Amino acid sequence: MIFLKWVIRPYLYIKYFFQKLTKTGSFGKDQAVYIKTPYENIGNRIKDGLYKYHVKQFHESSCSVATVASVVNTLLDKQGVLNGRPFTQQDLLEKVKAAHWKERMSDNGYKGRRGLPLQTLYTVVKASLTAYNIPCELVEMVQTTRDAVRSKEIKQVLRHRLEQFEKKGNCLLILHFDQGSFLPELHIPHISPVGGFDPVSGKVTLLDVDSTQTYPYQISFDTFYKGLSYNYNFMFRKFGYAEGGYIFIRV
Repeated sequence: MIFLKWVIRPYLYIKYFFQKLTKTGSFGKDQAVYIKTPYENIGNRIKDGLYKYHVKQFHESSCSVATVASVVNTLLDKQGVLNGRPFTQQDLLEKVKAAHWKERMSDNGYKGRRGLPLQTLYTVVKASLTAYNIPCELVEMVQTTRDAVRSKEIKQVLRHRLEQFEKKGNCLLILHFDQGSFLPELHIPHISPVGGFDPVSGKVTLLDVDSTQTYPYQISFDTFYKGLSYNYNFMFRKFGYAEGGYIFIRV
């Protein structure tokens, strides 16, 4: 925690103010566009459910809890077993014991660590689906990369899955991304679900669980992938954060 306060935070703020001054990164041309029009149900049970059960994180490191809560409630509602009583974030932390999730969300964290790296998020998601008896055809973790050769296929599969989410409503994506690539915020790991995809424009909608983000927002697919494949520096790698990625769930 001391390392975070005295080493990482100053570095992040220096980068933030540099990009603000030079109008680069999320301060540049390809900025997120907020969607302030109220969402109307479209008959896509999963997409409609993610908006209905969207919640905000209760502290700066609990984005995983808010995200998984919205996903669990959405899938239970789709099954018709929720009975109008969605589970809370605290319900999840009490029920799901994997990866010391509850301890990670405490003030001191688990062994000083509070957030969830991608692999740990995958463990927690799978454990949550099992704990609430939610059957799925596939639960897959995908770590993205900026390598030109390897990323080509990853992008193709990702775009196809976004189209499936939007058109078929048979899947969803939980993102592990760099928030500062999408918004004028610090470059820190963050977790939120996809809320929409426009196959024509390639715009991706995020249902950001950050309590400071009042509205969903759209970003281009290129920016979206950059944020997913952001290569964290050596200081974050010390805590298990490499490139980002996503958890894909097909029901």
